[in-house]
Amino acid sequence: MGLIERIKENARKELRTIVLPEAEDERVLKAAQIVLEEKTAHVILIGNAEKINSDATSCGANIEGAKIIDPASFSGIEAYIDELVELRKSKGLSRNEAIKIMTTEPRFFGCMMVRLGDADGLVAGSNSPTADVLRAAIQVIKTAPGINTVSSTFIMETADGKFGDNGLILFADCAVNPEPNAEQLADIASATAATASSVVGLEPRVAMLSFSTKGSAKHPLVDKVQYACDILEEREVNFAFDGEMQADAAIVEAIGASKAPGSKVAGRANVLVFPDLQSGNIGYKLVQRFAGAAAHGPIVQGLNKPVNDLSRGCSIEDISNLVAITATQA
Repeated sequence: MGLIERIKENARKELRTIVLPEAEDERVLKAAQIVLEEKTAHVILIGNAEKINSDATSCGANIEGAKIIDPASFSGIEAYIDELVELRKSKGLSRNEAIKIMTTEPRFFGCMMVRLGDADGLVAGSNSPTADVLRAAIQVIKTAPGINTVSSTFIMETADGKFGDNGLILFADCAVNPEPNAEQLADIASATAATASSVVGLEPRVAMLSFSTKGSAKHPLVDKVQYACDILEEREVNFAFDGEMQADAAIVEAIGASKAPGSKVAGRANVLVFPDLQSGNIGYKLVQRFAGAAAHGPIVQGLNKPVNDLSRGCSIEDISNLVAITATQA
């Protein structure tokens, strides 16, 4: 059984409710049908029920079983507006502005559903930029306790099973933070370790990557990664980590034993934390293309409740798979 099937199997054990706020996208409607048929989550669609049902009929999507909520007629809208005013009062948000946001911005409305417990998670982005999805999530749902950094990870799945745990290895951060500082790298490490455990079922072994292994090179960029490791030590995190470490020392057993003898992570890492977005983004795409690896994600992490962002070029399958992942995060 592959990774996504295992995730779907876990999602079926305790059905969560996932909001899909971009119901104007026919891919979302078709993905909702798959989710409902596969029983990986309960589905909430945001928008006018008559239009959504008409659009579903037009594109051949059977969304029977999905709940449709129209913010314009939602009985709990006043509580949502009050909560947004309270959340954004330090920014001077007026009640009229909050009314407009809650009744015209489905991503904000969906995130408020998640915040207030009317849903367990949200998947969006097929019809909006990442910045819009993350803005709603950060402003409404906020970051998890002890975490100040929203980040992302890709679950890389290779067919030969040579690296990581039977071919599964997580790459972070490949989509959100361009130049994370040491504290942000430590946050990314903690969040990715949690994703490895909760979503993939791995016991995380985190390698903090650099172009240096254990002081083999001196540079401010190396210092940053070393400091991130110091922060993780101070936090007394409950997962194995080591660094700074070159990529080959992190994943190749013989090289790890040579460059970092005695390390609990070297040569056996199943989580790779890249020092910046350039290296992370380049790295996952090279592995995806050269090794033919499946790249599941990006999975957004560090939020108080799960919200995940889709590429605007996503497929129907991408959406239904991410719903299952989000349900598992919840």
